Amino acid sequence: MIEQFKEAVNNGLSTPHKNLPSKYFYDKKGDALFVKIMGLPEYYLTRAEHDIFKNQTSNIITSLKLEKDTYFELIELGAGNGTKTKELLKLLSKEGYNFDYLPVDISQNALDNLENNLKTELPFVSVKTKQGDYFEVLESLRHSKHPKVILFLGSNIGNMNDAIASIFMQNLSANLNLGDKLFLGVDLIKSEDIVLPAYNDSQGVTAAFNLNLLDRINKELDADFNRNNFIHTPTYNEKEGIAKSYITSTINQDVHIKAINKTFSFIKNEKIHLEISRKYNDEILNNIITNTQFNIKNKLSDSNNYFANYILEIE
Repeated sequence: MIEQFKEAVNNGLSTPHKNLPSKYFYDKKGDALFVKIMGLPEYYLTRAEHDIFKNQTSNIITSLKLEKDTYFELIELGAGNGTKTKELLKLLSKEGYNFDYLPVDISQNALDNLENNLKTELPFVSVKTKQGDYFEVLESLRHSKHPKVILFLGSNIGNMNDAIASIFMQNLSANLNLGDKLFLGVDLIKSEDIVLPAYNDSQGVTAAFNLNLLDRINKELDADFNRNNFIHTPTYNEKEGIAKSYITSTINQDVHIKAINKTFSFIKNEKIHLEISRKYNDEILNNIITNTQFNIKNKLSDSNNYFANYILEIE
């Protein structure tokens, strides 16, 4: 893991347009800060999707065309703590649907916590955790002829650019069978006054979350970043529907990373790109799935029309 981290930091800071992969946000401190972000008043994404799961649970089941007498596998990619999914699991269990819940995550610790939590909260739900890479797990499940419903929530697909998202959806499509469904959560294109504060909150939690990546490099790779010489600078282009997160150098400076044995120079106002957050509409999603077997069947939106869960089916 540390070698991959070193390689990613070296490669990202050695390019003319410096960048660092956002997956390295999530150390222990980063995890805690992101949990805090999800509860911020400006961060509408989690609340909006939870609104759909809480208030349209029956509509979700109807839209997915689930039948009580037909067994299916409910597979969630990147399940996390399962807060939203529990609303669906609760109703499926209560109404006697025949299914297994298969949460997939790279973190065994996250899966263990979720499984233990569900044993207490929803003891009648059959949980079969799957640790590993999304596509490795899906390939192992592909030979099962049981109907599958894939949950990919939280607008996680929005952290991919369109080219990568297209490849992701092609791979996902290739690992499913005719009639299998995808319940896909995406953030919708909105005005800047709604979107930008979600990535630049008034309490500075998102700034601390992003700048913590520099602290992690200092700690794990023995670097000498001075985070006081960098600021969090998010942007949002409403026409494109893409938010971007950057860390910007406020002065001309050099940073040495001992683990890489290399010094990196930054000029004043030079940016390190960290993450994108693509916002969607029907046209954009249709373009993303052009070379797949997916077809859009339905769409559920929250009460503010900020977020949508699309139902896609393999045909």
